[in-house]
Amino acid sequence: MADACFAHPRLAAIYDPLDPDRSDLDAYLGIAEEFGARRVLDIGCGTGVFALLLADRGIEVVGVDPARASIDVARAKPGGDRVRWICGDVSALPPLRADLATMTANVAQAIADPDAWRMTLRGAHAALRPGGHLVFETRDPAARAWEEWTRENSHRVTEVPGVGSVETWVELIEVSGPLVTFRGTYAFAADGQVLTSESTLRFRDRDEVESDLVAHGYVVREVRDAPDRPGKEFVFLARRP
Repeated sequence: MADACFAHPRLAAIYDPLDPDRSDLDAYLGIAEEFGARRVLDIGCGTGVFALLLADRGIEVVGVDPARASIDVARAKPGGDRVRWICGDVSALPPLRADLATMTANVAQAIADPDAWRMTLRGAHAALRPGGHLVFETRDPAARAWEEWTRENSHRVTEVPGVGSVETWVELIEVSGPLVTFRGTYAFAADGQVLTSESTLRFRDRDEVESDLVAHGYVVREVRDAPDRPGKEFVFLARRP
C-alpha cells in the first residue's frame, strides 16, 4: 500500500511543486554515467522525476511504483511516453536485464515490511543483467533524523500554480525500534480541505543492509556518503555477479 502523499490524486498532483529541489538526484545521474548504464529500472519512481531525467539522456527506463496516482502524474509529463511505467512492485516486472536499478530518496526505507524488503531485493536482482548494479540510499540511524520532524521545523505555505496556497507540516507520531512513523498534513486554502498522510520508515544500519544484500546474491561494491546529506546517509552500490 502506498502512502496517501503518493496515492491520493490531489496530493500526488502537488508532490513536485512542494518539493521542487531535486538536486539529490544529481549523484544518481552521475552513477548512471559512471557505470555507462543504457537500461535503468527506477524502483519507487513516484511522479517520474528521475526516470524522465534519465530518458532525457537517451537511456531506456522502466519506472515501477505501487501508487497509481503518482504513475498517472508521471505519464502525463512532457516526455512521459519515453518511459515504460508499471503500477505495482518488482514482482510485476517483465524480464529486463537492466544495467542499473535504483531506489532514490526514501524508497528503500519506505519498504518497511521485512518480507517486502526481501522481495524487492530478489526482484531487483532478477531484473539486473550479470554485472549490473543496484544503487540506493538510506539514512544512518545514528544521525536520528526523526528528531527534526516537527511542525516547527517543517511548517510552510506554498503557492501551487492552478491550486492556490497549500499549508503543510510534518509531525512525528512514534518511534518503535527501527520503525519511525510520522504524519504529513496538507491544508488547501482554496476550499478548506485538509488531507493527511501517515508514513512509516525503517531505519536499517549499515551492517544490516550489507548482510541483506549479500544474503540475496549481491556483492557490496562500495558504500558512499550522500553528497546532499553528508554524514547522515549511506549510499549503497551493490553488484549482481
